[in-house]
Amino acid sequence: MRLRVVAAASVCAALTLGAAAASAMPARLASPSAAQATTLRVWLQVDAQQNWEGAVKAASNKFEASHSGVEVKVEYQTWNDHLTKFDAALAGSNAPDVIELGNTEMTKYMAAGAFADITSSKRSIPNSSTWLQGLTDSATYKGKLYGVPYYAGARGVIYRTDQFRAAGIKKVPNSLDRYEAALAKLQAKFGKDRRYSALYFPGQYWLASMSFVYDYGGKIAEFKGGKWKGTLDSPQAIQALTRLKKIVRSYSRANKTGDEANPAQALVFGKGKVGSIIANGWEWGYALNKDTGNPSLEDKIGAFPMPSHTPGKFMPTFLGGSDLAIPVTSRNKQLAIDWLKEFTGTDLMRYMATVGKVLPNTTSLASVHKTNKQVAPFARAASSSWFVPAAANWVNVENKRIIRNMLVRIFSNRGGVASEAKKASQAITTELNRSS
Repeated sequence: MRLRVVAAASVCAALTLGAAAASAMPARLASPSAAQATTLRVWLQVDAQQNWEGAVKAASNKFEASHSGVEVKVEYQTWNDHLTKFDAALAGSNAPDVIELGNTEMTKYMAAGAFADITSSKRSIPNSSTWLQGLTDSATYKGKLYGVPYYAGARGVIYRTDQFRAAGIKKVPNSLDRYEAALAKLQAKFGKDRRYSALYFPGQYWLASMSFVYDYGGKIAEFKGGKWKGTLDSPQAIQALTRLKKIVRSYSRANKTGDEANPAQALVFGKGKVGSIIANGWEWGYALNKDTGNPSLEDKIGAFPMPSHTPGKFMPTFLGGSDLAIPVTSRNKQLAIDWLKEFTGTDLMRYMATVGKVLPNTTSLASVHKTNKQVAPFARAASSSWFVPAAANWVNVENKRIIRNMLVRIFSNRGGVASEAKKASQAITTELNRSS
């Protein structure tokens, strides 16, 4: 997950330039004619260049064929400096016409007015009615759409198939009750080793924890009456956190103050001290890596979507990934929309998924990965997803570790679920409504 606070100067520049651009445009997204607009600049991350450049070229070629006189110039960026370059480009009135951002990077720029409102164009963009919910939410601010979902990454349960068999677990669990029953069997079979966890779940693992909250119908926060309100103390959230506490304390011997970002999660999994983990699809590779895990386990690892407390459903997963947006300073907004329609069309989304092994932006293509045992479970998991509140001050909640600290106290028995959730909700309310 990539997140960064936009520099104040850049935000001001974006707002100023955005206001000037908006004042010169009609309500419909405006662009100069093809004769005037000779170049459409697109910033994509190197992931596209390295993994599905064929899709980029195909989209640009088709676009250019139907837009005489317009050339698409794709400029590939790197994750470590793309925001610095974008800030400078906004301030210098030299931003591209289309830009890729990590989905967690979107909110600050949307709130600052740096992106064009493309709500009126949504219906004309391919698969917009079946976009992954978590990506759609990341590109939406105050009810308006400012980006097009691009591709995603999802979490699921990665497990030791040999340990499941040894513990007498014959079927992949299709409900939280059955998963918890499976964890009990694993712990009974292997738990004599005090380092063993049927489910390895570090205490600060807030992204997986919030999936429980959303599964039970709760939310981190909601926007009502013009203000944000933390809602982790709602009855639904309390029920979810209570259930999760029981599971973590019963079946996880991970550090109750530990961080899931530490590759030790996969290391321990690869060394056989863990029956299952809730992890990103790419963490499968860590478990088999010769330096972090055990390559001999290749035929002893499987995955499935995290099951919901409602039998037959999946628990909503947090989606990572990318969105594509149009900077408000672009003079080629309609042309940018037209290029995005080509690039995110069904055929090229299928190509990216097949060649790049990423999750496409639409649930309608989930079956693309059905024969790939390492990707298919996560593609299925992505059909049910959530995203953090689209609040301008959300970064404050993360930086102050409000949810992480709540979970550590709950899992460590240093505070009750209800009392800790109430304190966290109050802190979230304060931060989301704080004046800058």
